[in-house]
Amino acid sequence: MGRGPGVRRDSRPPAGRPGRRERADHRREGASVGESIGVGIVGAGAIFGQYLDTLRRLRAVRVAAVADLDGERARAAVADLDGVPATSLAELVADPAVDVVLNLTPPAGHTPVALAAIAAGKAVYNEKPLAVTVDEGRRILAAADRAGVRVGAAPDTVLGTGVQTARHAIDAGLIGLPTAATATFACPGHERWHPNPDFYYTAGGGPLLDMGPYYVTALVTLLGPVASVLGAGNMPRDTRTIGRGPRAGERIPVDVATHVTGVLTHASGALSTITMSFDAVATRAERIEVHGSDGSLVVPDPNHFDGDVLLHRLGGPDWEVLPVAAGYTTGGRGLGVAELMTAPSAADVRTSGALALHVLDVMESVLASAREGHAVGVTETAARPAAVPLADEPGREPSPLLG
Repeated sequence: MGRGPGVRRDSRPPAGRPGRRERADHRREGASVGESIGVGIVGAGAIFGQYLDTLRRLRAVRVAAVADLDGERARAAVADLDGVPATSLAELVADPAVDVVLNLTPPAGHTPVALAAIAAGKAVYNEKPLAVTVDEGRRILAAADRAGVRVGAAPDTVLGTGVQTARHAIDAGLIGLPTAATATFACPGHERWHPNPDFYYTAGGGPLLDMGPYYVTALVTLLGPVASVLGAGNMPRDTRTIGRGPRAGERIPVDVATHVTGVLTHASGALSTITMSFDAVATRAERIEVHGSDGSLVVPDPNHFDGDVLLHRLGGPDWEVLPVAAGYTTGGRGLGVAELMTAPSAADVRTSGALALHVLDVMESVLASAREGHAVGVTETAARPAAVPLADEPGREPSPLLG
């Protein structure tokens, strides 16, 4: 496979950056001899079912325990999971059957749950974002480094055939030198459908920290790490009205920017322009486009695992659909948990804590730039993750049927 000019393909930090986070390499070795990896899930809310569907399909992992602040909700979550206990956080992280803690709590719970898991010697995989702030993210990775355990974080959608086929096209030189990208998410706000949308409008929320991880992680996967950003944002309304559920009609406060735009300067020199909004009725913009000297790509929704990748070649008559060429074909939230625990080393984890911290720093820097009115450098960096070959699931050799 060829290499797109100006794009890093190595799986280690850029020269001059500390590699301390890659030293943490504790994992259950039983997976290599046929034993499944025990996953303890903390948080049985709305996203739980999507993770469960995937984890039950994957051969390398098994659900070992479920905890939630609402004991009844935890018990309901394990009702059809034979022998899986509903338990407390303290009991879950102490359970020897749990090898990795899957943290599905709201953003404010990401750091305390992760630190509790790490203190108990467990690997941890956080839902996005890694933490509410970069400082909290650093605490998580520093604790994991000291404990010798792995940390990963969503989104793992970038491991699917959509983003990976687009990456394959870039690396194969189909668009020539990558020069620019655009990423757009726009909706009128989650309060229209979510019965308890408060956390979307408090610290750790807003369209950038809620949806931005999908887009920024995809852009880093496609074009490499970001060196600096320039951002702008606003908050047109200081309250929102819940549209559905038992709280319908209740007004909730808004404490974060609800329309954010930014220009990301990648270390490769490529520029990405992002727009993340809870203040737009609709848009016809593509989710992600990547432009190069010889062609342009349309990349499918990074909140999904698959979708058509479109290529328009320089001088070509029209857009063409590229054949699926890379990525996990299983598709589903939870692939990143299996990747975290089956990767040969911490440096090989594609949805690593270091990548999630870099993405968080990019987003936090965009918001800082919006407040301060000038460009901001991104301090935390990470290498462009390794490409995913066409395969059925993490920890398995690519299937000859898929090659």
